[in-house]
Amino acid sequence: MSEPSPAIGPAPAPAPADGAPAGSGAAASLPTVLRRQHDCQQGAVRAARLSADGAFCLTAGSDKTLKLWNPYRGTHLKTYLGHGHEVLDAAGACDNSRLLSCGADKAVIVWEVSSGRVLNKWRSHAAAVTCCRFSEDASLALSGSVDGSVRAFDCRSRRTEPVQTLDEATDSVTALQITDHEIVSGSADGRVRRYDLRNGRLTTDTVGDSVTCVTLSRDGQCLLVGCMDATVKLLDRETGELLNEFSGHANRQYPLGSCLDAADAHVLSGSEEGAVYCWELVSGKLAAKLTHPRAAVVHSLAFHPSRAALVTAAGGAFFLWDTGEEAEGEEQ
Repeated sequence: MSEPSPAIGPAPAPAPADGAPAGSGAAASLPTVLRRQHDCQQGAVRAARLSADGAFCLTAGSDKTLKLWNPYRGTHLKTYLGHGHEVLDAAGACDNSRLLSCGADKAVIVWEVSSGRVLNKWRSHAAAVTCCRFSEDASLALSGSVDGSVRAFDCRSRRTEPVQTLDEATDSVTALQITDHEIVSGSADGRVRRYDLRNGRLTTDTVGDSVTCVTLSRDGQCLLVGCMDATVKLLDRETGELLNEFSGHANRQYPLGSCLDAADAHVLSGSEEGAVYCWELVSGKLAAKLTHPRAAVVHSLAFHPSRAALVTAAGGAFFLWDTGEEAEGEEQ
């Protein structure tokens, strides 16, 4: 990802989101203005992910492609070809030099960003691979699958088998989060599992319905868990205690993404009726609702790590939301 990080360009007639005019009350720090929408031309977009620094966006497509974008300019930078079926998830290394993707072809692939070359490719899973993440130093690639396992692969070797397999889930693994000492997985069996790599300990929290998304708060104290019963739950990371629950969005049929904003002040979730719901973390009150121009399921979203900017995916497009203010020369 060698292109310089540009500031956000001119806005194409932004409009405030429903019920949340820019600059109003609790929604002032939320990205409630649609800055840009872009047709990715890769079939249905299965996932949209921001790079670790927020400068670039990855979109995973049903046409077997992975694409790299500058979302702030709507510029397509590169297409990565190598999957044999739909690409279901993607992630970037912290130094922006490599990408990781997985798909319905059971493959997990590491790509060199600049050349598009495949550096590693593993086909160890027995079913579609739904989620993937790099370890913090990108030495390991971790993946979760419909086969109920989480597998870790060594990116520094040519070994084709995983270095570790975690197979405690009794249904599809749907979500992964990684820290320097812990693997957190969510699965369709309604459980969140935390693997402490330092102590070799497994902690399991039962949340009820199928888990669709797991997010760590930026302070590391909480877990945000999206569920198929149309709720997003905030759990204490250590005790598993339910701290708050957010509802109002539609989620009964499709796995939807959820996340926290850059300040851990708001909870955001996609919805099946073509919107993103934004709640205040502490009070649980609805702060904003971002209605998308196309009435498609909003199933993927990614918040910028340090500013009020949000990328969402619905249908075959990604959408960029911000506060409507100019970037004032700040590099994105």
